[in-house]
Amino acid sequence: MLVLHGGWHDDALLVWGEDAGLPARTASRAAVRPHPYAAAEPALREALTARAAAAEHPEPEKAEPAVLRIDLPGSAAHPLPSPALGPLPGAPALRSPAFHRWSAPALRFRPAALPALAAVLDGGGSGDTALGPGLRHFTAVAAFAGRLIDSGRLVPLLVGEPAEARWRPVLTGADSAHFRALVAALPESAAALRTAHAAEPPRTPAPDLVFRTLCAVLDAAARLRTPPTARGAASGPAAHLARALTGADPLFDATAAGRRTGSDRRDGEDAAVQRARLGARLRSWADACHQRGDRAQLGFRLVEPEHPGASGGDPAPPGGPEEWRVEFWVRSDRDPSLHVPLRELWLGSGAAWLPDDIESTVLRDLARAARSYPALHRVLRDLAPSALTMGTGGAHAFIRDAAPALAAAGFEVVLPQWARGTGLGLHMEAAERGPAPAGGGIGIADLVDFSFAAVLGENRLDLDELTELARLKQPLVRLRGRWVCADPEQIDAALEFLRQRGRGTMRRDEALRMLLSPGGDTPPVTGIDADGALGALLSGGTERTITPLADPAGFTGTLRPYQQRGASWLRFLGGLGLGAVLADDMGLGKTVQLLALLADERAPGTGTAPVGPTLLICPVSLVGNWRREAARFTPGLRVHVHHGPDRPHGNALARLLGGTDLVVTTYGVVLRDAEELAAMPWYRVVCDEAQAVKNSGTRQARAVRSLPAATRIALTGTPVENNVGELWSIMEFANPGLLGSRASFDTRIAARVTGPDAEPGDGAEPGDGAEPGDGAALLKRLTGPFILRRVKTDRSIISDLPAKNEMRAWCTLTPEQASLYQAAVTEMTERVDGADGIQRKGLILATMARLKQICNHPAHFLGDGSALAGRSGKLARLEELLAEALAEGDKALCFTQYTALGERLAPYLAARLGRPVLWLHGGTPRARREELMARFQNAAEPMVFLLSLKAAGTGLNLTAANHVVHIDRWWNPAVEDQATDRAFRIGQRRDVQVRKLVCVGTIEERVDAMIETKKALAHSVVGTGEDWLGGLSTAELRAAVRLAPEAVAG
Repeated sequence: MLVLHGGWHDDALLVWGEDAGLPARTASRAAVRPHPYAAAEPALREALTARAAAAEHPEPEKAEPAVLRIDLPGSAAHPLPSPALGPLPGAPALRSPAFHRWSAPALRFRPAALPALAAVLDGGGSGDTALGPGLRHFTAVAAFAGRLIDSGRLVPLLVGEPAEARWRPVLTGADSAHFRALVAALPESAAALRTAHAAEPPRTPAPDLVFRTLCAVLDAAARLRTPPTARGAASGPAAHLARALTGADPLFDATAAGRRTGSDRRDGEDAAVQRARLGARLRSWADACHQRGDRAQLGFRLVEPEHPGASGGDPAPPGGPEEWRVEFWVRSDRDPSLHVPLRELWLGSGAAWLPDDIESTVLRDLARAARSYPALHRVLRDLAPSALTMGTGGAHAFIRDAAPALAAAGFEVVLPQWARGTGLGLHMEAAERGPAPAGGGIGIADLVDFSFAAVLGENRLDLDELTELARLKQPLVRLRGRWVCADPEQIDAALEFLRQRGRGTMRRDEALRMLLSPGGDTPPVTGIDADGALGALLSGGTERTITPLADPAGFTGTLRPYQQRGASWLRFLGGLGLGAVLADDMGLGKTVQLLALLADERAPGTGTAPVGPTLLICPVSLVGNWRREAARFTPGLRVHVHHGPDRPHGNALARLLGGTDLVVTTYGVVLRDAEELAAMPWYRVVCDEAQAVKNSGTRQARAVRSLPAATRIALTGTPVENNVGELWSIMEFANPGLLGSRASFDTRIAARVTGPDAEPGDGAEPGDGAEPGDGAALLKRLTGPFILRRVKTDRSIISDLPAKNEMRAWCTLTPEQASLYQAAVTEMTERVDGADGIQRKGLILATMARLKQICNHPAHFLGDGSALAGRSGKLARLEELLAEALAEGDKALCFTQYTALGERLAPYLAARLGRPVLWLHGGTPRARREELMARFQNAAEPMVFLLSLKAAGTGLNLTAANHVVHIDRWWNPAVEDQATDRAFRIGQRRDVQVRKLVCVGTIEERVDAMIETKKALAHSVVGTGEDWLGGLSTAELRAAVRLAPEAVAG
């Protein structure tokens, strides 16, 4: 594992890395020691090259080699590894971590290379590399720079001496708030880098550091998007400024710019004066853009004509000149509830929060807005501009063109509710022809009668009304007492569709595809009324209405009712030639549902045509699990594991497939053998842990999507982890083209889905035809029929899963533990007041690690290999719990996050308990891992399985255990729950007792209380690890770590 880190220093981005495969300590005694597991320069270059290839991005320009130095907590021979790297084998336990200065090889990226570097870093990569917090922050800054460029929120300036032409951001309103959020999120490690030979500079404030990074990325990216201005095309300051802003060399040649002749040049004016004048004009422009950006913002509101006494009726053209108004107003950025119409402002009835120069600011903003909405030039000549009047055509142009342009320029735009609706759509009614097939199933060739009607706003239109709208050719009309947008081209397209295909009969599968992806210029289907099984499918209820799949011949297990329905649902969609996303909760048996489907397809007497082989793609860690489960539940299924250097190729593989039902392979093999595998006759392609293809642009995702098949299935417990774009990628695998292209999906749906993770500026712009938030409903309607998700806690799904009883097992400290604990607390509190920044945070996190180790055992903290017996209250409590469980003939799982502790505990517990204690950690070879799992599951005698927390992530089915003990706490509840679910899953027949060992009166008890009382925050704040502890105030910190009297035994 290689973790890449980085930070800004001396006008360049420095990138370095930690390599888990290198020695964990150094023998150097130099004042600045070489970082013992810092990646070498070739390894850094190789990692970036691999990420570029995986993301299919060009590599950034060749970086300069450098050596950096950084202060990190640790011992003199061993710096603490970053959280992303985790504990290292052979790393010594640290008694008193302190800050030491380390040197490391680095790559130095100049500003011109930053856009390409950001694309490579953000494009994903293999599982062998990860990004540290500094580079993740850099990619966020680069993405922000891209959004500023997209919205035109940048200005040119002349900076420095000699002068350089540079692009600089305009940060007002939401952009200013986003910048402040980036400053607050700057990792301390990214701010602490410097080159090895640089003088010791004063610490750069975080706002300056983030602003410099933002300016560098924005300037480089803007140049890449702007065609270079040819030299010699023109002369004068403006031409030379254009060349300096668009070319690789930003130097502004004032002397060349001043070589002008005749009346084009002012008498007696030299180049320096012209340069100063141009610089002042640019600065004035920039100041105007920033003017009071954090106090008042100009806004525009479209007001429709008044129609007193208007009532419903047919589509009506304007009865005379309609007067629409766009009113102007200013709003406080700090308090959105404060706003003042400009007509009141000019009358002198402003508010106290308005700045003194608000009048001149408003006029400058109106002039700036006129660049996006030229019609405003009409009112700029007025003494007190407060509104713009227009006809119906002008109002429609404002909704369609001006509102998005003004919003993109940073102005607020408010439109009537109806103007943000979904526009013209089609509503379909479908009725099954004849009785349902025997058995309650649905045949793809069965016919349905259908009819369509046009829908505008909330009104369903008949053909006569639509014909009248087409005749009027008005973009805005009053319909039944309300204004609606009636785009003439959409009206004509809908009318043609209804006349040619408005009603009739078609096959169910044809109707389904037309409903979900009509294609062409056909208006979207916005509503459906269907009966029978088709209606159930479209409403997402198919799983409840079709006949469950009985245990097929050749399947040796017994399917639960919800599993029968799930397998039947997979069969139903496959019969329609459609893909499926089975997103059941972990442990509900996605594996057996797929195996039951394969057995059913091959069962004798079904009357179905023979099917070809299924290709199943999964992570390497799950290959053995699929092989074992297939042998257990479908022993007659012919299974081939296609993995390893000896796997067959070419004709040998083709011959093998002729006698194979299921081929199990890995994502890595598909990436390497994509062309060969795509040539094979697959009936079905299945992705297990399908979140592996959630990043649609990676080579891995593209390779998987390139495999042709009659039908596809995605198995995943997490169809959406970060954003809805991941769901598009999974759906694009399962049903190619169903959600349209990625670009159209981002525009039609993703931008309209709002949520807690939305970035400032995300969501629908005024006038895009989207109601904020309606994208979620649209996405659910489009994907609902193809995604099936059930959860274990739903008693209507599974009522016989044994209970999971979670409890705290309270422990006390021995006097030795208490003495060590208090000494660590005293040392930290004495030092923390005098520390700040990364030093303070590093001190706190190092102390937290020490306190957790002390709570476990003094020998764990000291790392001296000393005896374990009789020195730890937690170990004594663990022995009691395990002895009791083993005495009852049970098996137990024990989890610890510390590999070093597990190495000590395994032989000690085996000797004390007189029973086998198995030990599994991240370094355990795959063959040994499977051997341990099989022994634990199959052995009749009671035993203990001790596991490192990170080794318990995926691929472990350990239902033989009905006791789970978490020895030390990982403050992310999701990680602990995932480990617990190794036992609490389908196949578990007994109640599961889950105990979390917590030392009373210590940091463990207090953070446990925080998790329980703030469960809603645990996944977002505590879920990132323990970094949040570094942000506690000194008073909060002392309260959290103090040793209470009840902590000590006796």
